[in-house]
Amino acid sequence: MGFKNVFQKRAEDIYGDTSLPRESVSTAEREKAAHDVVDTPIPLLTWRSALMGVFVSMGGFLFGYDTGQISGFLEMKDFLQRYGEKGADGTYSFSNVRSGVIVALLSVGTLMGALVAAYIADRIGRKWSISCWCVIVCVGITVQISSPSGKWYQVAIGRWVAGLGVGALSLLVPMYQAESGPRHIRGSLISTYQLFITLGIFVANCINFGTESRADTGSWRIPMGITYLWAAILGIGMAMFPESPRYDYRHDKVDKAIDTLSKIYGIPRNHRALQLEFEEIKQKYEEEVANGQVTWAQLFGAPTMKYRVAVGVALQALQQLTGANYFFYYGTVVFKGAGISNSYVTQMILGGVNFGTTFLGLYLIEHYGRRRSLIAGALWMFVCFMIFASVGHFSLDREHPENTHSAGVAMVVFACLFILGFASTWGPMVWTIVAELYPSQYRARGMSLATASNWLWNFLLAFFTPFIVSAIDFRFGYVFAGCLFLAAGLVYFAVIEGQGRTLEEIDTMYLMKVKPWKSSKFEFPADPGVIRGSFDKGQASASHVADSGGVLREDGPSTVPDTHNQAKETQV
Repeated sequence: MGFKNVFQKRAEDIYGDTSLPRESVSTAEREKAAHDVVDTPIPLLTWRSALMGVFVSMGGFLFGYDTGQISGFLEMKDFLQRYGEKGADGTYSFSNVRSGVIVALLSVGTLMGALVAAYIADRIGRKWSISCWCVIVCVGITVQISSPSGKWYQVAIGRWVAGLGVGALSLLVPMYQAESGPRHIRGSLISTYQLFITLGIFVANCINFGTESRADTGSWRIPMGITYLWAAILGIGMAMFPESPRYDYRHDKVDKAIDTLSKIYGIPRNHRALQLEFEEIKQKYEEEVANGQVTWAQLFGAPTMKYRVAVGVALQALQQLTGANYFFYYGTVVFKGAGISNSYVTQMILGGVNFGTTFLGLYLIEHYGRRRSLIAGALWMFVCFMIFASVGHFSLDREHPENTHSAGVAMVVFACLFILGFASTWGPMVWTIVAELYPSQYRARGMSLATASNWLWNFLLAFFTPFIVSAIDFRFGYVFAGCLFLAAGLVYFAVIEGQGRTLEEIDTMYLMKVKPWKSSKFEFPADPGVIRGSFDKGQASASHVADSGGVLREDGPSTVPDTHNQAKETQV
């Protein structure tokens, strides 16, 4: 049965006889039992969910645009004369250290921003946090664009400040989309963040290509100044969006949370699917109330959380260690071997391939699943890197690449094939996995650590790659190939499939210690005691499972109950 057809039919047409026992616990099976709620078809996509996917993902566009423009600035004549170092022959250039500091300080800022943003997001909400961090991005751009001649360190500091905002947005955007998006398209929705990163890189490359011939500061100040526009669109536009429904529910705004989710799903407030999802949110909230205020110590002491934090940190590190940025670094040399000497054209080609193939990832994540896509993608990139590195080391004339045309063409082909694999799997899907990995009360902190891992490795690779490649040239690719093999193993043994499941169900599967390689076909047992017995011994209760059976039964009212006050009474 096709994915599209599933969400154009009534739930009982999909799941069969509605008279099955009410103690079934998977969302699919629990939906069979309800007779007293609205059961209209669930739209595959609503204009609200589409707008959220496109508009909120401008946070990714900001990151991609800032990343894409700096590589072009370093080669622009005016930028070189103002901030570069003058050689004995009168020409200007950037040393590895100076260029490394300018490029990599953005990553230092993003790492810090990702860590700080978690605390703020839990205090003032996801929505207004996004708007506030857009202001920080604009401050960083102002520091850079106003840098006097010779003050290269002001450019670097400005990139650090802008990085604070970009890093915070890299945490908040996937979090907001995960907490607000319908479960059947949640993976694609979060993956639009990576799609917009690639679009930002591509747009920056195109604008750089259009301004690099200017002889004045407009060559780099024009593309840099355009960043204000993207930040303003996101920052002001977020004021028009609702708060995350899960955040609202946890802060005494139950009716608003129900209203928001019903509009995003495109279904009435008393729809069966909405009732079931809010029953799960209720159980999570009651668990949070019982546990008290979340602390960092509690994060690492909760059942399975150390394991899940480690998985998230490792996945984000390995996303960087796939070596995707390595191709952009070496792109100019390789494309010269294929007869393309303009570095800006090279960047546009690679950026275009990166953006175009990311659309494939939006399809794969909901039709092929997270696990299979990531494993297949890692193995695909492993093969591409082995061939690319071998041809580059043994066949390409690195001093005069135009002399080895065949080797250059072969490397261009495998560079594009690699980007196809990355952009359709590890690029977008890791953000989705990390957004689904943690329960509600720990999501901000857990995601902040995982995102900080991404930026830490981004910084290390950005700063040290020039030194490493100057020593071992294309053999650096073998290091990335080894990391890709490790990445495939990590996904197979550690990542649970989340396709088609609610965030609360995924949490329960981790708590039950479901074998990741069996998770795609896992079905929840009908007996509540089986689930409760699968948790760690000594835990009085666990997320998603209430003392009286919680979501394992469905005996509540026909509409979504106001459970928030009940939870507060439990706390008292």
